[in-house]
Amino acid sequence: MKEYNQEDYIMLSGIQHYAFCTRQWALIHIETAWKENVHTVIGNLFHDKAHSGMNEKRREIIISRSLPINSRKHGISGECDIVEFHKDENGVNINGRSGKYIPYPIEYKKGSPKTDNIDILQLTAQVICLEEMFCCNIKYGYLFYGKTKRREKIMITLELKEEVSKLFFEMHNLLEKGNIPKIKPTKKCRQCSLADVCLPTLSEKMSVKNYIDKKLKEDEYYEKVV
Repeated sequence: MKEYNQEDYIMLSGIQHYAFCTRQWALIHIETAWKENVHTVIGNLFHDKAHSGMNEKRREIIISRSLPINSRKHGISGECDIVEFHKDENGVNINGRSGKYIPYPIEYKKGSPKTDNIDILQLTAQVICLEEMFCCNIKYGYLFYGKTKRREKIMITLELKEEVSKLFFEMHNLLEKGNIPKIKPTKKCRQCSLADVCLPTLSEKMSVKNYIDKKLKEDEYYEKVV
């Protein structure tokens, strides 16, 4: 089975961009385009709050914040907001701790539960990494939503893991080819922080790269004329 080298890892968090819009993911992770909007700023502040504080132990639960994770099998790396290690006789040993534990990731989201499964896919990716790193079986994780101030228990099924594996395979292939997919504009384009960069209405006629090259040539011509 193929394993990726560390220099070929892609960002785990990118799965939320890819699941939302393949073009958005490509613009961010291939062309390194990024633009903040109110949603991204609030989201970053919310995650910073989750990451703040020290690691701690509460009875038989170890709480780890900002835990780096990765998967050589899927070629991904990232960070968990919070991982709770619950003492469990069916778990694994942790260096410096007595007993055995099973890790459960908790992903923080600023809004409320969504109708799509994008948040669940990101949580599933974290479970995949933790299972590979700790050689254990994790049946569920949690999504904590800022608006409801509650955590939702999410069962991680084999079907979810297979879907995530498929998406990461597609992302690696797209990155290797360096292609920026074209899309048809939809209502969700209004929610995208990259709407001004993406120019979805122009993507049917030319690629972003060709559009930028065209604009640069026009600017150079204008400067010469002036």
